[in-house]
Amino acid sequence: MTRKSRAIVGVGALAVAGALVLSGCGGSSFDEGSEGGGDSGELTSSEDALTILIGSSGEAETVAVEEAVAAWSAESGIEADVQVANDLSQQLSQGFAAGSPPDLFYLSTDQIAGFAGNGSLAAYGDLMSNKDDFYPSLVENFTIDDEFYCAPKDFSTLALIINLGLWEAAGLTEADIPTTWEELTAVSETLTSGETVGLAFGTEYQRVGTFMAQSGGGLVVDGEAAANSPENVEALEYVQSNLETGNFSFAFDLGAGWGGEAFGKELAAMVIEGNWIGGAMSNDFPDVEYVVAELPAGPAGPGTLQFTNCWGMAADSPNQQAALELVEYLTAAEQQLAFSEAFGPMPSVESAADAWTEANPDLAAFLNGAEYAQFPPNADGASDVIADFNAQLESLATGDPAAILESVQGNLEAVIQ
Repeated sequence: MTRKSRAIVGVGALAVAGALVLSGCGGSSFDEGSEGGGDSGELTSSEDALTILIGSSGEAETVAVEEAVAAWSAESGIEADVQVANDLSQQLSQGFAAGSPPDLFYLSTDQIAGFAGNGSLAAYGDLMSNKDDFYPSLVENFTIDDEFYCAPKDFSTLALIINLGLWEAAGLTEADIPTTWEELTAVSETLTSGETVGLAFGTEYQRVGTFMAQSGGGLVVDGEAAANSPENVEALEYVQSNLETGNFSFAFDLGAGWGGEAFGKELAAMVIEGNWIGGAMSNDFPDVEYVVAELPAGPAGPGTLQFTNCWGMAADSPNQQAALELVEYLTAAEQQLAFSEAFGPMPSVESAADAWTEANPDLAAFLNGAEYAQFPPNADGASDVIADFNAQLESLATGDPAAILESVQGNLEAVIQ
């Protein structure tokens, strides 16, 4: 496994169109009376057209999905219509409440438990002909009570994004790319100058959680709530110490809305972000040159977080068999590679890995992270726990890491069964 994505010298800004769409609302508010075939038994079949609801990152993604669905429709003879949601969570909620949900839809990890719990989803994962091609950790994201519900459509991990110009101006070379916490602290101190901080990231578990993983912790370990573990305390204490000395900073404290903005405006020389940063950089900050490296290893080794959506299928869909065939088409290696070229996500199937890496050598660090990535808890209500955790992280620089995690532990135990 390569620890660096590429050589430092001579690298231009990477152009990656689009971003992964990560819906953020839980599914517990859906109609509790919904009936559905939440098991992976027989699928419904009819002549009905299919409706597909997506939450698009922009025109590139919309066009790519529309063209792929149209191609499948032409081959299969089954009509299919792609609709782009303005508010995906709200429109899904309304569709299920009215008894007229889309046949297929983007579904985030923090929604799946609520959908599965109220019978809204068809669990079709084990019926897929390519089910063994998905990365096992992605399958786990969408497995509830040992049922593989839906196919991961793509994914991203987090990596270390480094400003090439600031790096070289500080006298750093490829050999200085940090591979340990100690080295990360050292180079972030070197890069901190004037209004530029060495490393920035979002005030959220979805970024700080990488340090927890590197320390051997995580919010959930072996199915049990583990927020208050010694490993997590060590991780937050490490982050806190660097926040105190000023070589780390939350993006918000720099006046930026997210890490990519802080990086693009050169308020931070390094950030922790996913491969969606490519679209933002090429569109908003095309003159900033950068490289991507795997995140440094912590006391327990390498660690990162991954994010994904799946193709959810409605239990009430009258044509689930056709919907299954469409999902198999959309998640085939060839089609996922086309999606990646069009709008940036990484394919969710292992058979596409070599071709994706060959086409995107400068982004290899993201895919390398799939070997050891953790994913946020997918239990019903976990998104509310994480939201509260994020609020508490705002005071991490002056707060008590152990007390923060103890509070999270109590909240998490209430939703992890």
